[in-house]
Amino acid sequence: MQNLFAIVHEDSELLVLNKPAGLVCHPTKGDGYSSLIVRVRLYLGPNAAPQLVNRLDRETSGIVILAKNPEAARRLRRLWESRSVHKEYLAIVHGHPGASHGLIDAPVGKDAASPVAIKDRVETNGSPSCTEFWVERRFRRAEGLFALLRVTPRTGRKHQIRIHLAHLGFPIVGDKIYGGDERLYLAFVESRLTEEQRRRLILPHQALHAREVRFCWHGLPTVFRAAPDAWFNEFWSNSEKA
Repeated sequence: MQNLFAIVHEDSELLVLNKPAGLVCHPTKGDGYSSLIVRVRLYLGPNAAPQLVNRLDRETSGIVILAKNPEAARRLRRLWESRSVHKEYLAIVHGHPGASHGLIDAPVGKDAASPVAIKDRVETNGSPSCTEFWVERRFRRAEGLFALLRVTPRTGRKHQIRIHLAHLGFPIVGDKIYGGDERLYLAFVESRLTEEQRRRLILPHQALHAREVRFCWHGLPTVFRAAPDAWFNEFWSNSEKA
């Protein structure tokens, strides 16, 4: 059981996990280990009915919170809906943003022209979306120029951080949809990525990590934090500062 996932916190109401990149939150295959929620059910036992409070994309790592009972799930979902939950991400992007701090205020909507059904884009008639970021480090490697960003989404649109950073001209390293060639995503889901395509992506997964979730729980300030996967940290730490 100890290899099912990394536990950040557990009590009678909550199970907080550090989801690795590459693991889906909901089942896509018959394999009992193919999704986070199935692994949680295996861990908690046959009588458990855990509920995912927040979800991350398959390629995104980081904090995922599950409620162990319906009342905890209702209370947590009310917090999320009221926008009283603070979320902080780390992202590694291509290029060097000129400013050390930025606010991206751009509506997001469906990308009707894309062959990728789940792809969205900055769209004039889309839903209001806002993302704030800070540059933690600018660095260079043999593959080019990169930056480590600390990112806070002010709204919660699908793929919002990825869309906004790509729109600004700084796509997330390893992003198969918004990194500049969406054909990489189609090849990925069809299990036909070539070695050349993998080299173009540079990293095995998109470099986006949900590092921190903060909210008030039972009247007390509560913070859950988790470190990124090793490949994420090694990419920026083993580099030349620029």
